[in-house]
Formats: sequence, structure tokens, C-alpha cells
Amino acid sequence: MPPRGLRPSGLVLVDKPAGPSSFALVDELRRCTGAKAGHAGTLDPFATGLLLVLLGAATRLARYLVGLDKRYLTEVDLSGRTSTGDPEGEQLDESEPPDRQTLEGQLEELRGEIALPIPAASAVKIGGERAYRLARRGVTVEMPLRTTTVHELTLVEYDGRFARLDLRVSSGTYIRAIAAALGGHCASLRRTEVGSFSIEAADGAQILPAAEALPFLPALSVSPEEASALRSGRPVAGAGEGPLRLLVDGELVGVGRAESGVVRPESILP
Repeated sequence: MPPRGLRPSGLVLVDKPAGPSSFALVDELRRCTGAKAGHAGTLDPFATGLLLVLLGAATRLARYLVGLDKRYLTEVDLSGRTSTGDPEGEQLDESEPPDRQTLEGQLEELRGEIALPIPAASAVKIGGERAYRLARRGVTVEMPLRTTTVHELTLVEYDGRFARLDLRVSSGTYIRAIAAALGGHCASLRRTEVGSFSIEAADGAQILPAAEALPFLPALSVSPEEASALRSGRPVAGAGEGPLRLLVDGELVGVGRAESGVVRPESILP
């Protein structure tokens, strides 16, 4: 384990395999690096794909990453739904898969802004308890609706039972809920993008500097004196509106919020 002052800070793009939980992978990186670690959006154990893990002081940046759009590839088994919306649950019903034309019509209704029930096997709290814990005990509850946006939904392949879908969705969208709305369940699920980050760039051994963790935010260069002021909680002059990456000599000072010609510190790295 590296000395405390040398523990890394930054972003790691991990290609999660099926099986382990997101927490287990984060914990493994924590033990390997000796740094505080956290993820910016979990994946179910059965799912694979892109997991953003923040290390050290960069964990303060998670709030800006969790709300990014995400892209998934999923194979939906349209022969019936399961209790969890994935292959690990019990079969709830059986149905005759639709023909391609009918399926295309169903998919059209799922594009744009949609409101679907949150899966019962989710971590959402119902009456103060996680929904999946209630489901494990056999407690049936009416799950609340969640409104999200499906920006893109493409039928890649259909063999009469399994529909391979490519989706780009807003944060908080449950792909399992979309599968259930089609009368099926997710046979597989892979996250391929989070914002501008792609699975092709995932290398669990490389730590990207914090300055590269928020490429979607406008950048503002500040002087060392201004950086010191921001770290002390004082505002500095600066143009723009909304959150800005604050850089001094290419290094990330943190994120500030600009308004009326003033930038106030919001999430500053030590």
C-alpha cells in the first residue's frame, strides 16, 4: 500500500465482468491502491460493461458523473417475465413472443419520455427498506413509477424470441423495466457508454487524472493565487454560467459554479 501522501487520485474505467457486484470491484481497487474509492453508477451482478470508479480526492466528482446518459446493449428474452427482470429471477409467466412488426410497434411506444414501474428487485427504498429485500421475503408492494428518457432505441437483431436492443437512455433508467414492458426479461445486459466515456477505453490498470474525469464541463484556467483562494472557499472572477472545471497549469483544482461574472467553489480537491 503506498504512503498516504502518494495514494492515487483520478478515474478508472473498468470493464465489469458478469458475477461480482459493483461494490466488490470498487473494494478491490480500494485495497490495491490504498485510496478511498467509489463508483459513479452501479451495475447489477449479472450485467457487464463500463463502470466508472473514482479514487482518492476525485471521489468528490461523482455527483457530476452519476447523471450522465448511458448506452446499453441488451438481449431481451420475450418468452416471459421473471421476478427480477433478469435471468436470476423466478419465471413469472410465459408468453408467445410477438412478430417483428408488432415488436417494432412496442418499441416505438418506449422511445422518448416514458414512465415505468421501478423493478421490485431494485435498491429503491419502499417504506424505509430496500425493495429487493422485501422481494426476497416474498412481500408484494406496488412499485412507484419513474419517468426517464429513451433517447435512442434500436432493434439490432430479432430471431423470434430474443431481441437484441441498443439503447441510449437518461440516468436512472432501468433496462429491466423496459424488458418487462415488452413482456420479457433481460437475458444479458452490457453497458457500453457513460456520457462520452466508452467501453473501448476501459483499462482497469490505468488511472486517468482528475482533470480528464469531467470532459463535458467547460474549463476555466485560473492562476495559482486564484486556486489558493478557491481552496480557501473564496470566489474568483470568471465568465460563464453553471459548473466549470477549474484548472491551474492543466491540473484540476475542482469544480466551481459561475454566475454573474463570479465563480464560487463547489467541489474543490485538496
